[in-house]
Amino acid sequence: MSMSASPTLARALAACLACGLSLAATAHAMAPSTVPQAVPDTLAQRLVACTSCHARVDARGNPVNDVYFPRIGGKPAGYLYNQLLNFREGRRQYPLMTYLVEHLPDPYLREIAGHFAALPPAAHAATASQVTPQVLERGRQLVFNGDASRKLPACVACHGQRLTGVEPAIPGLLGLPRDYVNAQFGAWRNKARRAHAPDCMAGITARLSFEDVAAVSGWLAAQPVPADPRPSPAASIARPLPIACGSAPEAP
Repeated sequence: MSMSASPTLARALAACLACGLSLAATAHAMAPSTVPQAVPDTLAQRLVACTSCHARVDARGNPVNDVYFPRIGGKPAGYLYNQLLNFREGRRQYPLMTYLVEHLPDPYLREIAGHFAALPPAAHAATASQVTPQVLERGRQLVFNGDASRKLPACVACHGQRLTGVEPAIPGLLGLPRDYVNAQFGAWRNKARRAHAPDCMAGITARLSFEDVAAVSGWLAAQPVPADPRPSPAASIARPLPIACGSAPEAP
């Protein structure tokens, strides 16, 4: 090596060394911290996973694609508790929900139900109807008047005149995706969804034609949600109910 090349080589080596030190410093800065992040042990934190399906946005603020899942904030606590029990005890079939609740005791299920019941309601927006005006009118008739010839009570007789549900255990029907409502009728028909005996919705579904189901779900999904979508008080509907219902007994 000639002496004239030494300064050039020295400068190159110095540049490489500086570059290596810079890369090492950058890698160290980007390396994940070895100090564990403290996570608050609260019920809300434990239930963050539920927002992946049952909220307007997930825990990171991303919109949830929940066409087939209901938003459960603000639902009656008794209704939510009954559904958790149904999943745990096999009356409702959905593997992910069963996995989540199969080992949870009753008091904890009540806590979960109370947590979501206390949240502000977050309903789905009304969707444009995909059925004819005649079908929509049939749906409206079933919702408000039922069909006495087939012993079908009006939906409002149990779910309230505003169709937002009734405390403590009757859910609202507005603000639900049409596909979700159709899927639940199908689950009752196929016995993949059941409730405490006597299972009133299973009996009602058995008397509905497929056309009736499409009419009811289409009409419900097309309705705007009231400004105050909270469930109505228990005294807002007449007792006894027009059909015996194990999930909403006469003496809650």
